[in-house]
Amino acid sequence: MSDKPAILVTRKLPDAVEARLSRDFDVRLNPDDLLFSMDDLINRAQGAQGILPCHTEHFSADVIERLPQEVKIIANFSVGVDHVDLAAAKTKGIVVTNTPDVLSDATAEIAILLMLGAARRASEGEALVRTRTWKDWSPSFMVGVQVTGKRFGIVGMGRVGQVVADRARCFGMEIHYHNRSRLSPELEKGAIYHKNLEDMLPHSQILSLNCPNTPDTVGLLNANRIARLPDGAIVINTARGVIVDDAALINALQSGKLAAAGLDVFNNEPDIDPGYRNLKNTFLLPHIGSATIETRDAMGFRALDNLDAFFKGGEPGDRVA
Repeated sequence: MSDKPAILVTRKLPDAVEARLSRDFDVRLNPDDLLFSMDDLINRAQGAQGILPCHTEHFSADVIERLPQEVKIIANFSVGVDHVDLAAAKTKGIVVTNTPDVLSDATAEIAILLMLGAARRASEGEALVRTRTWKDWSPSFMVGVQVTGKRFGIVGMGRVGQVVADRARCFGMEIHYHNRSRLSPELEKGAIYHKNLEDMLPHSQILSLNCPNTPDTVGLLNANRIARLPDGAIVINTARGVIVDDAALINALQSGKLAAAGLDVFNNEPDIDPGYRNLKNTFLLPHIGSATIETRDAMGFRALDNLDAFFKGGEPGDRVA
């Protein structure tokens, strides 16, 4: 019997991360990358001292209550922890960690990709080329929106939001932001702060959602707030799907109130609202904000650093509960 802590890994992780896991822990891997039911996960966790999950596993209060008593840490392979009931974990004495910092650049890249893809009608253009329905060129063909010099509004000026702002500045954009608190001048870098979201929206020709999923942000982008955006605005979301009221956003895209939307995250992934698929003015990606080799390795190593610290009797650097 191994004297190493037993760790249940819920999804297939990068090879380098799994190699380190196998070296340092009695690890239970998921080589086929199966999506466990919660009942299956609970059964597989028997005898494990830790679980290394992703945001695809939902640790409700009921699930946490049913976890084996041996489980002492949930070391998430994610920045967001909205899939874990933190209060329930704390009550049961389970430490919860995440992986901040390491995916800001990758997620910001996707935000810019969404902005450009939505503004320049990339989905429509690619479909024309792939289906051999591209006929010719004309001055009125595939005309989109130029982003250079536009006003760029950011909801949530945390790590990712700040990097998104830096990238947007490369397009000569004027940065506006709404955050729970104002940043210091050195972090703000000339961006215009709006204490109230409603005050920022009329300035936001392009609106980027970068806030966490909290009770205050669920359904944040609703019909009333969309109405405050300039006509022809573009919405991009790399945060969480629950921040958006799907019906309101789809209606605004259908009516022409909004020019386009670029979305990497959705409610009920992967069973998203079919209304998005039927719109030509949507640029849609399958939640790949952190999907680079560099970032996925870094996320895994960050999770392992938290496990190492915990099982050595220290305090994990990224503890959230």
